[in-house]
Amino acid sequence: MIATIAALFVYPVKSCRGLQLSAAAVTERGLARDREWMIVDAAGRFISQRDVPRLALITPALSATVLALTAPGMADITVPFDRSGASLPITIWRDSLPAIDQGEAVAAWLSAWIGADARLVRFDPRLRRTCNPVHGSDGGAHTAFADAYPLLVLSDASLADLNKRLASPLPQNRFRPNVVVSLSDGEPGFVENGWVGKELSIGDSVRLAVTDPCPRCVMSTLAQEDLAADPGILRTAARHNSLVGGEARGPEGVYAAAVGVYARVLSGGTVRRGDPIRLV
Repeated sequence: MIATIAALFVYPVKSCRGLQLSAAAVTERGLARDREWMIVDAAGRFISQRDVPRLALITPALSATVLALTAPGMADITVPFDRSGASLPITIWRDSLPAIDQGEAVAAWLSAWIGADARLVRFDPRLRRTCNPVHGSDGGAHTAFADAYPLLVLSDASLADLNKRLASPLPQNRFRPNVVVSLSDGEPGFVENGWVGKELSIGDSVRLAVTDPCPRCVMSTLAQEDLAADPGILRTAARHNSLVGGEARGPEGVYAAAVGVYARVLSGGTVRRGDPIRLV
């Protein structure tokens, strides 16, 4: 396999827009700052685009010292990295754990945007959130506020294959990858399904274990620019790359299509756009 990194993305606030990077540090929990913050409701339960599509319009930015948030018609707001706050019990999927509350100012900002009580929390680096074993043998993998595993890897061939079957091609942001892999000419779409159970070596030091295909939910049907939804995307993906065969439905009542693969980190380092990738 001849492959390179075509793009790198980090999503500082879970379910908000991503940032494209030229280089990124790879830690045990994935790319540095990825899903380090999360929005929760008044009960401490996480909020995603599945519940509130307007989260797609919040754009984060990172400097050396602060997280900044912008949204249409809202004044910009910043949250310092050294912001210390109360411990707040939160729930993400089946996990309950304490997180670090990020204060009243950003809570008011988010509540105004969402139209309901909301708060911003930060992952406590002293904790270890073990990956959900429902996604297979975790091998000790842990993550911050990502759904399943620390990294999502997607090949450009898979997106191209899917786009050939759709009336309107989709951008990469529909699938929220961390690492986009550019493959040599002739590689088939969804080739990364064959990487499950194998390792990827990137550059000089980074090694990833590919764990599972990534099942897709309704978030993939939501345009990140104007929030228009197209459920047919999942039906098309399921017909050509289904986790469960044909048009069977997944636990969220949507077609259980797989696009991209999950990975855990075996050894960290720095990755850059253009770095070579080898299948071990």
